[in-house]
Amino acid sequence: MVHATMIRSTVSTVRAPIAPLSVRCRSGRPTAVSTPVVVVAAVRRPSCPTRTASLTCARLDVARRGSVAVAAAGDFVAESPLVFEENDPSNFTIAILGDLHIDPRDLAHTYEGRDHMNAILKDAPNPFLVSLGDLGESKDCTESKQLYAGTTDCFKLVRDYLDGFVSKYDIVGGNHDLEGIDEFQTDEENLAAYLSILGKETPQFCHEVAPKVLVIGLGSTQFRTAEFTSHEVAVDAAQIEWFVKTVEAHPEEDGWSIFCFSHAPIIGSALRVLQECHVVNGCCWLNHNDKVASKKFIQTVRANPQIKGWFSGHFHLSHDYEDSITFPGGNNRGSCVFAQTGVMTARSSRDGRRHSRLVRGNSEGFQVCTVDHSKGGAVRLDATITYSDSCIIDPDSGAPDSGGCSVITFAHAHEDYDHDKWFSAYLPEEGDDRYLGQSPRGTLDFDFSSRDPVCWWRMSDGAVLGGHNGMIIEYDPSTLAPLGMVVSRDELETKKVAVIDDQWGGDALLLYSDEGEEVTVVQTNEDGSYWRKVVRNKMHRMKEMRRVAAAKDWIKSVKGEETPAKVLSSYGPYITTAGQVMGISTKAIDPKA
Repeated sequence: MVHATMIRSTVSTVRAPIAPLSVRCRSGRPTAVSTPVVVVAAVRRPSCPTRTASLTCARLDVARRGSVAVAAAGDFVAESPLVFEENDPSNFTIAILGDLHIDPRDLAHTYEGRDHMNAILKDAPNPFLVSLGDLGESKDCTESKQLYAGTTDCFKLVRDYLDGFVSKYDIVGGNHDLEGIDEFQTDEENLAAYLSILGKETPQFCHEVAPKVLVIGLGSTQFRTAEFTSHEVAVDAAQIEWFVKTVEAHPEEDGWSIFCFSHAPIIGSALRVLQECHVVNGCCWLNHNDKVASKKFIQTVRANPQIKGWFSGHFHLSHDYEDSITFPGGNNRGSCVFAQTGVMTARSSRDGRRHSRLVRGNSEGFQVCTVDHSKGGAVRLDATITYSDSCIIDPDSGAPDSGGCSVITFAHAHEDYDHDKWFSAYLPEEGDDRYLGQSPRGTLDFDFSSRDPVCWWRMSDGAVLGGHNGMIIEYDPSTLAPLGMVVSRDELETKKVAVIDDQWGGDALLLYSDEGEEVTVVQTNEDGSYWRKVVRNKMHRMKEMRRVAAAKDWIKSVKGEETPAKVLSSYGPYITTAGQVMGISTKAIDPKA
């Protein structure tokens, strides 16, 4: 038996007339053969706590958009329900490379990974390769005291490396790909070099890799201009507009299947294989810090069932954990399967595993696989998504439904996670037993220092907060994806949490202890959010650190090399309620304190 999840199609999308497409989608192969129109419904996760090898959950669950889901009882099996015919023109193969972080001093695993992928691609039908960005190592690899990532030398080495693959390829830019701050003065100059050397016309791409199968990529275009952390992966407004138009110009009713690629995943994907640093630093999701733009991707996914898969990297984590592949359903993720992509080098891996992705598909569905570079490039089937014209929605009567559906079959159980390695983001759901409702009043009597999910609630202004992993986390109100840290672990270890009436029609979040006299008001940011946007632009931080190093060298030259120099820095702006500049201290602080 297999573990499958099925759902009835209830999607009825009204489309405006499609304007002429202004961006070309390339095709390197004939497109005379068309595939049948496949109506694919959203897939809903069953209400089972986890997917285990002995899963016996079989219950109906009603999704918020009115769909019905059924989980079949049974064990996981390695066989795929998708059949490939050798001469089927709809067959395609997509190899996906996670963060490369090429280091010219350490290339063994990088070239070994290419050999593994070439062995798969050389005889594969309609092969194509996608690199998910972060092309170079973000360190001084050349003894120049400059970052290697984002430089001309980096781009040239990467171009030579990618040209060594046996298939056509394309690239999406990541958060490290415009780090050539000493060679290029602006993001625009850096981006122009990236595009020119790597043979790209635009940061985005679009290719038809098989009949009616489109691959779309979106690339990050900011580093120096990032308002907060430079490691936010952000695509510009022009790309977003192009993305929406391109998707809508290839509708599902015309038989199109679309696979999307970006360095970071999108808000609403429900991927939970996250690094804690990305969650708390505000660089977890595509366009993380833009409340409007960050939602445009999931809105497009929801409205366009032709989007079948979205693949991303960014987290340097493998494919062995729960929700490294997520399927539609809970929280309304359209008809798209989302998948995390690992890294091929041990140097870049955050859990010691060396994984790339492989997608094999045809007009009937597709497989999501892992290429394990630590096992000689062995291919492991992870999940199969098949398209069906009918769907069994009643586990008792087995009565078929006339609507179309997607069926996802997982080939193996997931591995339990380790808190020291990654952050399994708790995703709240309306009505779960941890939900405290809207604007709970008084002390929240929970142990907020617990690493397990504690509780969550909505503030009167619409913000969603919750206790998880020993912190208070803010969640996106519409998708309930984690946005960032509001209160840190060290603060919560000794404090109680309360929500009170602020006496002006709103709420206030407080921290206090039974022993001390102090009570802390957790203030919102000026944009109304709560999570702490404290990580500043990397370029500015690097320049400041260079000035500190120069100051240390200078003072030693003046006072002698044996002088125990301690360099301080003074900063602005200053966070205070003082209304006059004269009331503000400019006393210097230790920048590492």
